[in-house]
Amino acid sequence: MNETPHRYTAELAGQIEVAWQDRWQEWGTFHAPNPAGPWAEPEKVAGREKLLVLDMFPYPSGAGLHVGHPLGYIATDVFARYNRMTGKNVLHCLGYDAFGLPAEQYAVQTGQHPRKTTEENMVNMKRQLRRLGLGHDDRRTIATIDPDYYRWTQWIFLQIYNSWYDPEAEREDGGRGAARPIAELVEQFANGERPTPNGRDWVALSASEQSAILDGYRLAYTSEAPVNWCPGLGTVLSNEEVTNEGRSERGNYPVFKRNLRQWMMRITAYADRLADDLDRVDWPEKVKLMQRNWIGRSQGARVSFPVVGQDASIDVFTTRPDTLFGATFMVVAPEHPLLDSIVSQGDWPAGTKEAWTGGAATPKEAVAAYQLQASRKSEVERQTEGKDKTGVFTGAFATNPVNGEQVPVFVADYVLMGYGTGAIMAVPAQDNRDWEYATKFELPIIRTVQPAEGHPEDEAYTGDGPAINSSNDEISLDGMGVAEAKSTIIAWLEAKGFGEGTVSYKLRDWLFSRQRYWGEPFPIVFDEEGNAHAVPESMLPVSLPDVPDYSPKTFDPDDAASSPEPPLSRVPEWVEVELDLGDGRGVQKYRRETNTMPNWAGSCWYYLRYLDPANTEALVDPENEAYWMGPHATPVAGAPAGVQDPGGVDLYVGGVEHAVLHLLYARFWHKVLHDLGHLSSDEPFRKYFSQGYIQAYAYTDERGQYVPAAEVEETAGEYGGDPIYSWRGQPVNREYGKIGKSLKNVVSPDEMYEAYGADTFRVYEMGMGPLELSRPWETRAVVGSQRFLQRLWRNVVDEETGEVRVVEAPLDADTARVLHKTIDAVGRDYAALSFNTAIARLIELNNALTKLDAVPREAAEKIVLMVAPLAPHIAEELWSRLGHDETLAFAPFPKADASMLVEETVTCVVQIKGKVRDRIEVPADISEDDLREQVLALPKVVAATENGVRTVIVRAPKLVNVVPA
Repeated sequence: MNETPHRYTAELAGQIEVAWQDRWQEWGTFHAPNPAGPWAEPEKVAGREKLLVLDMFPYPSGAGLHVGHPLGYIATDVFARYNRMTGKNVLHCLGYDAFGLPAEQYAVQTGQHPRKTTEENMVNMKRQLRRLGLGHDDRRTIATIDPDYYRWTQWIFLQIYNSWYDPEAEREDGGRGAARPIAELVEQFANGERPTPNGRDWVALSASEQSAILDGYRLAYTSEAPVNWCPGLGTVLSNEEVTNEGRSERGNYPVFKRNLRQWMMRITAYADRLADDLDRVDWPEKVKLMQRNWIGRSQGARVSFPVVGQDASIDVFTTRPDTLFGATFMVVAPEHPLLDSIVSQGDWPAGTKEAWTGGAATPKEAVAAYQLQASRKSEVERQTEGKDKTGVFTGAFATNPVNGEQVPVFVADYVLMGYGTGAIMAVPAQDNRDWEYATKFELPIIRTVQPAEGHPEDEAYTGDGPAINSSNDEISLDGMGVAEAKSTIIAWLEAKGFGEGTVSYKLRDWLFSRQRYWGEPFPIVFDEEGNAHAVPESMLPVSLPDVPDYSPKTFDPDDAASSPEPPLSRVPEWVEVELDLGDGRGVQKYRRETNTMPNWAGSCWYYLRYLDPANTEALVDPENEAYWMGPHATPVAGAPAGVQDPGGVDLYVGGVEHAVLHLLYARFWHKVLHDLGHLSSDEPFRKYFSQGYIQAYAYTDERGQYVPAAEVEETAGEYGGDPIYSWRGQPVNREYGKIGKSLKNVVSPDEMYEAYGADTFRVYEMGMGPLELSRPWETRAVVGSQRFLQRLWRNVVDEETGEVRVVEAPLDADTARVLHKTIDAVGRDYAALSFNTAIARLIELNNALTKLDAVPREAAEKIVLMVAPLAPHIAEELWSRLGHDETLAFAPFPKADASMLVEETVTCVVQIKGKVRDRIEVPADISEDDLREQVLALPKVVAATENGVRTVIVRAPKLVNVVPA
């Protein structure tokens, strides 16, 4: 028989939690009012400060959540609940990034439609999240796979497709450069304001010629691009989906470089704004640095090297044009478009060294073999520091424009077509990789910068110093510093027509198509001449049809020459259509685009749809967007003087693994929509917070294979030594790793709900350490959080009778002081996302209340309110038992009595010549002058200063140091 029937156990916690979750849903507790649209409640919006709090879009995995996933979700929930209690109109919601390769691969294996799999996964994940007690506005839940959602994804694509970047357009913030409707560009061509590239009249051009010109300007366009082609998966992969070994992350198939027609986004047009506007947002500096490095803006020069004997030049971008006199060879990427035309078609030129030939009989054979070899490597593998340098001579030479020297042109895979111009001038004396290459292939090395004293003779020198060996009959850089030498040589190059000063970026245009089924269809059709046409908005969404099967039609997964066959191409009745696009051409035959968008598409803008998901007429009502996302009156701290606040989500929380591409792509889409007048905000995420990971022990057997962590047994080591770990009787090794299926160390939140309850789980995760740091998971430690909540329960509820045991009595002075100091500190902690310290303070207060014979109602109610953001279910239950009829979700967060925060007296240490000689009790708020006067009157100080006082150092109220004369 249970001797304490009303004890707060996991079972009772579960009953309380489910009951309150049902009530919240029934009451619509977390439904945030909008200023406009179907959910407009102007009376609840007026006069209230708003707060938009969001998490990064989760993918509904078949494995469900593990205990690492909810870390950020709980944090945003605590923050949102606290701010809701301060009177703010808080919007907190969550949806699902539901397109993606995992569901499609499962469909390939089983034949089951990926929608079915994905929706089943979403049901499970919703259950797990609801059980966690998150205060989401459930009306606003969205999923990228819903046609009503991807209709607007397609609409945004059309806005981008029908736009171009006008570098001269004036923006509201005073800058120049913005997206403009493509119709404005057409008008400029038509009226002669802007000449066509070939100089012909616009009206004289054919539709195909006009289309080709516009594609050179559009922010979304098709292009033949080098891509990661994976025959085994039948699709193109992003760089992030390719391992360092040049194989697909999913399935471990070989990946090849191929030129394929792809949709591209001209994100490079926004490179400067994407870099500069990082100063306007409140993000971690490390994340800003990651984005700046990805954009890779650098000042330098573009220099042309004429190919000897051909009407062609190889352009390079260099940040060190001052070292041009030391360029002794050139290297082009295996994918360089000039490569096939410049390769010598005959035998090797006289003087070709054997090391340059790759063992081939002719340059053509050598280059072809090398290109095939390079196509099997990932970009990461090609760029790995310290890897053996490879390459072959093309048989071609180029002329160094500053000295007329003919330098050999090599092809090597450490040069990438996606960076710079896809070609480099190699200055081995000033670059480590070029030095290694020159050494291996017996190429000249000429120093053009004087090395620092003591620098080894057999190493490249990459530092600064005066120029040497850098002169011709017209110019000399010798003796100049780097900055002067750069500006001097750039001016000379421009005057001679050999080059120009310019800015370059590592950022490449965004590859935006996949040969997959499970993604958003493009709202594009092609006419019989191959010209692309946007479908009218009235025809959106372009919905996914059913397909006969989802398998890639690539029968040899090792065949680099194979071509993709997107699954959509197998539905001819969907692909071949007759449409009237409303362009005056009437009904015409068209062919739909059979590629689909990458899953980045839906996650680039979902935060906007949360604001107005019931809107069938617009992406978002302008009034709702301006209310939730509009610029603040005051810019973020540290922003440059005079800049406008960009607006955006007030708090966005997510892992740093998405801190580059997802945030960069979302910023690009957002800025285009802002330029076109659809949004008042100029940035999507005003404040971004990167939470750490939860890690857990993982175990490997003697083969190095991971074994189930839950089945590992721990026994004490002999004579107090380290513990011994074993699995099925065999010893295993213990290591730390990120929680995941591959390490077999997953702990499900369902296990935590069952064993402890959701509130205990929430308190444990928030108390493990600072939110931004990774932390170790230890299931056995969860009991500490449970004991805290059990003590809180006992302070309010009698475990024998279930009756409330608080008393109607005033607080004693000590309790009042501790209570109000806790209120002050916890409020500041919540506002700063310092939840671990808030929990420590609440535990300290709760322990103090436990020592009382009975807890006064005032203290009980205030600690319940303070605990509510962290453990909302137990707080709601206790609040109800304390006699309150309504939810505490909107109850005012306690306010500290300022008079209680001041200590009445403190001990002041009195030193004479740095040695402690006395101690006195003084008022905590005593002034420096009063403290000085009081200390100088002390008998010990008077005796020590008979000959006068040299100085008195006062650190009120705790220290005074007197130095006698």
